[in-house]
Formats: sequence, structure tokens, C-alpha cells
Amino acid sequence: MADDTPRDDEQQPEEGAVEETPAAEAPAEEQPTAEEQPTAEEQPAAAEEQPAAAGEDVVVEAEEVDDEYLEEVAEVAPREKPAIPGADLEVDLVFESEERRSEYDEDSDEEEAAADAVDEDLVEDTPISTATIDLAAGARYRATGKRKTAVARVILKPGTGVYSINGKPLDDFFPRATLQRNIRQPLETVGYEDRMDVVARMHGGGVSSQAGALRHGISRALLEADPNLRAELKKRGFLTRDARVKERKKAGLKKARKRPQFSKR
Repeated sequence: MADDTPRDDEQQPEEGAVEETPAAEAPAEEQPTAEEQPTAEEQPAAAEEQPAAAGEDVVVEAEEVDDEYLEEVAEVAPREKPAIPGADLEVDLVFESEERRSEYDEDSDEEEAAADAVDEDLVEDTPISTATIDLAAGARYRATGKRKTAVARVILKPGTGVYSINGKPLDDFFPRATLQRNIRQPLETVGYEDRMDVVARMHGGGVSSQAGALRHGISRALLEADPNLRAELKKRGFLTRDARVKERKKAGLKKARKRPQFSKR
């Protein structure tokens, strides 16, 4: 049988003793390589980054600023907005000959005169000289004028320029001077404002609407007297019928287009 008793040279370690590893087997500390070592320039910066020890006062040296630099900054003028290039230049046109220059000057004068003139194509104060209306004793020219919901039945007859509207004179039926001027425009344009009387029956509409209907009726009656006046009267807008009327109420709506307010509950 084998002997299990330990030999003398093989002593068991005492309890509580720590086995010592040989120095050769101890792990060597990691040494920084040559690449990782900080250079001479980085070493002072690293030293500055280290926090100061407790109890030591930190002294920060302020950079010195040259007085000459401060003076230069003070003398610099505030920044100005750059001007538009070429804004100060004057227009200089070079013409091949004096004739071209004179033509240019004449054209510029005509354009300025046309710009200052007022466009009077719609309403002109000058009467129409080509109007030829028969002013016999029994001549009667009838027409109907309308504007919106106003209707005017007009009769033109030879006279002295008297207006009778629903049995009343023009000044009483239309007190406004602007409405009176609009009503007189057709006869003044033709040049018969003092040689024809106007008798009209009106209904519907308001004051301004009735005035427009009366002017429309007088203009259409003048066409009955002389059809050649159509171009001139139409150019001035006297034959345009204003057909605007109030839109009717629809079923289910409060007004023509106003809907009831929606209520979820």
C-alpha cells in the first residue's frame, strides 16, 4: 500500500498564510508607449489643466493689450451701408446724328403731354355736333330706362328744358346736385338741354337708382330721335343698364346665402 503521510520536504502551508507568487510571474505595469507620451509642448498645457491643490490661490495673468491697438479700434468709423453701384452716374445717350437727337426730344415731349392729359373717353363735356333731332310741334320720343329695381318711363318733346318727374320738378324730386347733374348729362352731351322737355313716371328702387334709371331712359329716348347717336352715347356709358338686384331668399336659409348656425347638441 502507498504511504499517504507527507514527507519532510513537502511541508503543508500553515493556515492563514498567503502564498507568494514569484516576481517573475507578477504582471508588469502598463508603461505608456513612445507615441502616447506627451510632447514637450503638451506637458505645460497638461500641467495647467491640473486643478490647483487645496488651499493654494489661483493666479490668472491677464493678457496685455497694446495701447496702439485700442487707439486704432477707437478711430475706426461706424460701418456704413454700401451705396448702389452706378447710382451717381448720369444718363448719357450718344446719337449718331443731330436728327436722331431731335426725334428723341420730340417723342419725350409727346409722352409727357400724353401722361398729363386726362382720359375723358367715358364722359366728355363737348356736345355732339352731328345730332339731328326733329323738333316738330307734335314730336314725341318714348323709352323706358332701368337701373337695379327702378323703372322710368320717359317722354321727350320739344320745349325749354323743363323736367317733370311724377308731377314734380327735378329739384324737388332729386335734391342732390350730383344726381341732377347725372340726369342732365345725356341732353347736355347732345346739345338739346334747352330745346327739349322731359316727362317721366318712376317707381321702384331708391333715390340713386331712380336717377340712374331716368338717365338711362333719356338716353334711349334720344336713340329713338336719332339712331346715329348710339356710338357717342354708348362710349360715354349712358346706355349701360345696371342690372344689379337683391338676391332672393332661399328655403332653409336665413337670407340669400346666410345659413343657420350648426349646433351639435
